[in-house]
Amino acid sequence: MTTLAAKASRKKTHGNDSPASSPIEQRGQPRGPLPADLLAWYDRHRRALPWRARPGEHSDPYRVWLSETMLQQTTVKAVAPYYARFLARWPDLNALAAASLDEVLAAWAGLGYYARARNLHACARALVERYGAQFPTSESALRELPGIGAYTAAAIAAIAFDQAATPVDGNVERVIARLYALATPLPAGKAEIARHARALTPSRRPGDFAQALMDLGATICTPRRPACALCPWNPSCAAHARGEAELFPYRAPKREAQLRRGAAFFARRADDCVLLRTRPARGLLGGMAEVPTTAWAADFDDSQALAQAPRFGASQKRVAWRKMAGVVRHVFTHFPLELTVYRSELPRQAAAPAGTR
Repeated sequence: MTTLAAKASRKKTHGNDSPASSPIEQRGQPRGPLPADLLAWYDRHRRALPWRARPGEHSDPYRVWLSETMLQQTTVKAVAPYYARFLARWPDLNALAAASLDEVLAAWAGLGYYARARNLHACARALVERYGAQFPTSESALRELPGIGAYTAAAIAAIAFDQAATPVDGNVERVIARLYALATPLPAGKAEIARHARALTPSRRPGDFAQALMDLGATICTPRRPACALCPWNPSCAAHARGEAELFPYRAPKREAQLRRGAAFFARRADDCVLLRTRPARGLLGGMAEVPTTAWAADFDDSQALAQAPRFGASQKRVAWRKMAGVVRHVFTHFPLELTVYRSELPRQAAAPAGTR
């Protein structure tokens, strides 16, 4: 009797063909993701990147830092040639610290987000002065350096020093949001995503795990048409189980950016020298050269533009400016810009006003 009851009990518990070890799956929920599954996938499918150490090699913190700084808001394809040129010209911290800021900015030209270049240069000098051209190994010490925020500090600590740190970039945010079907839209959901990512980070091979998460997001768990069938965490993904992977992460609606307008003044001397000035070190396009402009504002009045035009000579003499047809348009990350251009031709002896060259 006891034997028959036990058999009946086991049959009822197991259901049709469900394994005995899947009570979570019986409730309609996927099993939890295992770091080992992702690491096994990474060992087979890791990307070959110019800054990434080969299997069995130690990562160079200088290369990790340089690449992670360049990769902020920029694609791997765009970064690769800049990284190669930087490394060839400045192969280590001492070489980069010895360079002038103008040299670094010139080498960075075209990569965008120029504050990164200024911070890169300042950080190299700080590392030489404070640490003898060595990188500190802790996240907290790394975050005290110029231009190194939470993500970059965690990336260096994990990848270069195998610390149990968890860098969370856009690829990682997407993977984690889908894995747990997190409903809080970005950017409000960033803290929740980071908590989940930290909880997953293993004590063994945290650097490889960090890069595996990045690779998974970049190659499999892509923004559109994620290749869920190839994902090592497919059985664990809540969004995939719901058939809604592409909907995650949710994002709060963006406010429409307000158009800013202004005027730019192109002054050329008879010897073909063009009047330039340097933007303030902090802020948008900090430290970059530009032709003089008015302030950029939503309520810019073009009829008042010439009142802000450069003046020349000790008497602050006004010169003749010709308004060019059309406008120059550019879209920054947070706002679009339209500039009306005024042009003036100056004699060879004209001297640049104060604050210009």
